[in-house]
Amino acid sequence: MNQNDASKTAPQPAANDPGAPISHDPPISHDPIDSRVRAVMAAARHHGVDLDRADLRLAPGEPASPARLSGWVRESGLWARAVRLNWRQLLGIHAGAPVVLLLQDGSAALLLGVNAGRGVVFLKDPHAAPGDEAVPVDELRLAQVWSGEALLIRRARGAGEAEAPFSFGWIAAMVLRERAALRDIGIASIALSILTIIPPLLVMVVIDRVLQHRSMSTLILLSTILLVGVAYETVLGYARRELTQVVAARLDAKLNLHLFNRVLALPLDYYERSTAGEITYRISQIWKIRDFLTGKLLSTFLDFFTMAVLLPFLFYMSAALSWMVLAASGLIALVIFAFLPPMRRAVARVVAAETAKSTVLIESVHGIRTVKSLAMEPVQKDIWDLRVADAGQARLAAGRLANWPATIVTPLEGFIQRGVLLVGAYMALTGVGGVQVGALIAFMMLGMRVAQPLIGLARLIEDLEQVRAAVNDVASVINNPNETRAATSGLRPKFAGAISFENLTFSYPGTKAPALDRVSFSIPPGTMLGLVGRSGSGKSTITRLLQGINREYDGFLKIDGAELREINLMHLRRGFGVVLQDNFLFRGTIRDNILAGRPGLTLEDAVRAARLAGAEEFIERMPQGYETFIQEGSPNLSGGQKQRLAIARALINDPRILILDEATSALDPESEALVNANLQRIARGRTMVIVSHRLSSLTECDMTVVLDKGCVMDVGPHRELVERCPIYRQLWLQQNRHMEGQGQRPAILGPALAQGD
Repeated sequence: MNQNDASKTAPQPAANDPGAPISHDPPISHDPIDSRVRAVMAAARHHGVDLDRADLRLAPGEPASPARLSGWVRESGLWARAVRLNWRQLLGIHAGAPVVLLLQDGSAALLLGVNAGRGVVFLKDPHAAPGDEAVPVDELRLAQVWSGEALLIRRARGAGEAEAPFSFGWIAAMVLRERAALRDIGIASIALSILTIIPPLLVMVVIDRVLQHRSMSTLILLSTILLVGVAYETVLGYARRELTQVVAARLDAKLNLHLFNRVLALPLDYYERSTAGEITYRISQIWKIRDFLTGKLLSTFLDFFTMAVLLPFLFYMSAALSWMVLAASGLIALVIFAFLPPMRRAVARVVAAETAKSTVLIESVHGIRTVKSLAMEPVQKDIWDLRVADAGQARLAAGRLANWPATIVTPLEGFIQRGVLLVGAYMALTGVGGVQVGALIAFMMLGMRVAQPLIGLARLIEDLEQVRAAVNDVASVINNPNETRAATSGLRPKFAGAISFENLTFSYPGTKAPALDRVSFSIPPGTMLGLVGRSGSGKSTITRLLQGINREYDGFLKIDGAELREINLMHLRRGFGVVLQDNFLFRGTIRDNILAGRPGLTLEDAVRAARLAGAEEFIERMPQGYETFIQEGSPNLSGGQKQRLAIARALINDPRILILDEATSALDPESEALVNANLQRIARGRTMVIVSHRLSSLTECDMTVVLDKGCVMDVGPHRELVERCPIYRQLWLQQNRHMEGQGQRPAILGPALAQGD
């Protein structure tokens, strides 16, 4: 950044004045975490993005680390990277945007300008007023408070790595980014290959020279050379293995981070269309890719360095024997290439069979309560046995097919290992080709080191088919359209809670009849809105559209005047609280579950949300209170307790809009009455959208929308709807009509199925 660029960021006469005094005290905030947060927000604001501090989820006492800050910025759609700079690099910065310097005490300063001629940088305290000048600071003073950590922020340039399709090309690009480490590994491999030549050459000299001339001094010299070579080989071998492990660990981490981020970015409707077993199995194939990258690919890559160095020496010792080794290796490669197409088809059948088997296993585990309650164990065992048999047959067929090339190449490998020795012995005995005994032994010591990479390459291509199938499996999941762009771009308005549907029509993919047909209604902020109608009338579809789960609709859906499709998706969902009929609780304590979306909040916040949701009374009765551990599936909680915890979790963000989608339908009467009694308190200061089949829970709503077959039939309060809306009146009477003959016990009838009816 130059001085003129710095002046665009903030008024700073000192940055333009060559005679400005150099500060002895760089600007440092008294609140380190707040200083870093303010500095990052100011840098992002320079690029037109207002960061929401609530999105920076810091646990109590957790420092604002560079990784956490850069992740916060990237979530907003900007590019950010934590780097380490020295003074010279700092003076070379010419970007027209502020740079965040992370100081040693945990605070931060904004770098707004550079004057390389004077050897100063211009810093500003994030807490300073907009009109305050930047302060010039020299290297000596800055070094006292800054160790080199900085955060670079700029606008994202096109589709980044995170959005690129997952493919072999993406994997290759990821590997090539480790070129510096791979270069060092290559240099070490070349050095080791050269050292590998020394022992066979020494053996050749010992046999052909030392033993023949009985030269003890030459033997001592050769032994010394051998010891020195072994020492160097030991050190270089350790360094290469260390570098290889570092590269493998980095590739593995990048692969898994990318995979999980892409899985989380997939829209909810994708998970609704696909089975959990299929998704889980396909994602799990990432381990094949990981093992291939960090195992066979790297080892073959290193072996090729060895081959490139050793091959000239083999031709030097015996060109005829070298051509024999290369010819046998080439035949092995041709055999494996010939079997690749049928192997590709066999692997595809194995993948399909394993996917079907995995689906049965995962569905059985997820639905184990249903399986046991309906005594379905024999049925699931039969299905599992069938899937296991199919997978076993597919694997057996693939194994038998793979056995053929292994059988055919065995004689060729035997010729490389032993046949070349016999041919060389014949040549030594007959004097053909000038092969001596020592050279023959040295050739055999080096011959397999050359043939092995060629054979390994052929087998690598064979393994490549399985990896190709694994890449296709993973890509079939994570290459689906995701929500990354919608979650990192768009408007970030401050929600008040006004909702407006304007002639909105929506159809689910693959269906002809619209789920919502020209729906129009609007409510002001702070309204308690009820949605009623028969099953399939479109109630839950409205809540899905409000959450941005489905965004392909005709018409307009506006929140506080902003079209929903133009709102940042992450910002939208953080402004909502959602409670479903069946809510998932994570393994962990009650406190952790309530604070799941806001780990930076405290126990007092959790208690406040639990009290508002009516969950405080049963939490306090538990032996460990808010630290009570919830197992997977929440077996130690009742349905009503789970639902109230879900409501508390939704309220922890203090959402402006709260959606209760059949949230009380699974509750017992006591729990439902408790939640309904709290609705007025919960609704204070926020808009509530309540979906319920029980009209009695909607009588206190300010407005109720009556839906039928995707159309709005009427909108109004309960009393008016009972009088003028036939559908609403019919539903109300069905739920509140007293049964005739109450008190008369009906005759006991046997089960209809048992009677044969």
